[in-house]
Amino acid sequence: MFTGLVEGVGEVVDAQGQSQGLVLKIAHTLSDPVLPVGESVAVSGACLTVTETGEGWFKADVSPETVNRTTLGRVRPGTRVNLERALALGDRLHGHLVTGHVDAVGRVGGIERQGDFTLYRFTIPSELLPYVAVKGSIAIDGISLTVAGIQGKIVSTAVIPRTASVTTLGERSVGDEVNVEVDLIARYLESLLRSYDPQKRTVEATLRAALW
Repeated sequence: MFTGLVEGVGEVVDAQGQSQGLVLKIAHTLSDPVLPVGESVAVSGACLTVTETGEGWFKADVSPETVNRTTLGRVRPGTRVNLERALALGDRLHGHLVTGHVDAVGRVGGIERQGDFTLYRFTIPSELLPYVAVKGSIAIDGISLTVAGIQGKIVSTAVIPRTASVTTLGERSVGDEVNVEVDLIARYLESLLRSYDPQKRTVEATLRAALW
């Protein structure tokens, strides 16, 4: 589990194909120079497991599913990626609950400077729109962002200067692909309400039965 607050930007130094997946070697400047083997790290929003490690670098396997569903299948040496280590129980939750399970790939649809701030517009697949709400949260390349507006398949977010400067978001151009993860709570609510039968019980009763 992650928060969507990026801890640092790493760089892919090697990407090798393996059994329809990938093995990535990533250089980093995180506070712990040697990450423990088995630790979970969000790499541009995708949860990966450290398989090998050394001073300022780690390796991680990327499964075929992750290759197909995220932008990681198209990274090359030199690609910069957002990094966040897993949330420890008891840590402050500064962003929102992010699983690292990317839902789909979207695109940067527009970038508009507004003084020191920047309004980013992202085009996301239509099937994800029911899980997005104005003033709610969305993770873009592993960054927790607040939804400022929704118009059609365009989701707008207002980004503060610090976020743009300490993540890869400030390097993005219109048309670039991004990893998208919608809010976890919306996913769970949909799953609960699938069992709702208006002829048998109310929505409240359905939720009570599922939760209690």
